[in-house]
Amino acid sequence: MGIIWATRGKNWGNCFLMDGGFQDPLPEYLSAFSGLENSREVFQKMGDRVIMRFEDPEGRRDCSGRPIEHDFVIDGPELEAKSTLEEARDFVWPLVAGQYEKCWAADSV
Repeated sequence: MGIIWATRGKNWGNCFLMDGGFQDPLPEYLSAFSGLENSREVFQKMGDRVIMRFEDPEGRRDCSGRPIEHDFVIDGPELEAKSTLEEARDFVWPLVAGQYEKCWAADSV
């Protein structure tokens, strides 16, 4: 399973915490979210690829009070049986929650 994960933290701006195995994940990310830039929640399946955006399950906000959003582009069959954003989030979030917990309040990543 390849995971591109873009988010921001309490004190740091948008960045990729996972690159999905790409040297530069930005083109893949931009292509996946093309036309969805302003959507607050996203769940889209395209073959073996799932694109999703959701607010932080813990309700965290950045230092300006804005809700934290997590954007994922996931390649692989693991999410094939998931048919809703909630199902996909409930599968993916436990895989990354510990990593985010460690870095979200840092000054930078």
